[in-house]
Amino acid sequence: MKVAGENIRIEGRLLRIARLDADGYLFAENPLELIDALRQSGERIDLFTFTQRLPPSAPQYSYPMEWDNFAALPVSTFDHWWTEQLGFKGRNKAKQAEKKGVTFREVPFSDDLARGIWEIYNECPVRQGRPFTHFGKDLETVRREEATYLGESVFIGAFLGEKLIGFIKLTRDASGAQAGLMNIVSMIQHRDKAPTNALVVQAVRYCADHHIPYLVYSSFAYGKKQPDSVADFKERNGFQKIDVPRYYVPLTLRGRLALRLRLHHRLVDLFPQSLVTRLRDLRNSWYSRKFRSLAENS
Repeated sequence: MKVAGENIRIEGRLLRIARLDADGYLFAENPLELIDALRQSGERIDLFTFTQRLPPSAPQYSYPMEWDNFAALPVSTFDHWWTEQLGFKGRNKAKQAEKKGVTFREVPFSDDLARGIWEIYNECPVRQGRPFTHFGKDLETVRREEATYLGESVFIGAFLGEKLIGFIKLTRDASGAQAGLMNIVSMIQHRDKAPTNALVVQAVRYCADHHIPYLVYSSFAYGKKQPDSVADFKERNGFQKIDVPRYYVPLTLRGRLALRLRLHHRLVDLFPQSLVTRLRDLRNSWYSRKFRSLAENS
């Protein structure tokens, strides 16, 4: 739904929580006005949540809040990142793609790009030990989903010859303070060329060239989840955990009660960390066996 010019996503049945559709990539420019509009929208919304953008600072609003985080890379110049922030192993990985004939270029959104992304998405049903969200989607669904926020986004493709083997969708927030990797995916069959590492290089170069001070790769820590290969990848490339306020604004009595009882969090967040880790390991093992011939080594 669209409210006060913002695309809003509502999740949940018993407890209906609203957030910006591109939460974490785009930000509420006028939260006070948006909250008033949500109250008057006619939709039952129990809680509205939004995040404060970078750079890190003290909370700017008096609403109930908790600390969230970004995996963020401070960008000054490309050379500084390459020599000071990127480790030796990361530099070696980043060089592999060019040595093996992979080229990179910014590409406009088109039917050809959508088809290339669709082929990447449908290469393997499992990534990082769990079902891949985009696997099995038809071409039209992929085209529609990737066509969002085109005014704020750029696509950079990794090509082997004319074949797209990886891509990033980089989405800039309105203030120019940060750009987020909304998508970064490469073909598993070409991982020997390390295209994902090289795509991060292109994203850093873009931010440096356009004077964007932070490159964001989603979150650094997710609740009680233990560090994994993705977190290791972020750290090797210079991303760091930066805490930011996340606000929760109750709009109904149900929302106020849920916030007081902490029912706005996922059920899994209430379990002991040791149990969550064990269940995640069992899940990953099961999917690895189920898709042994296709599963990615994580």
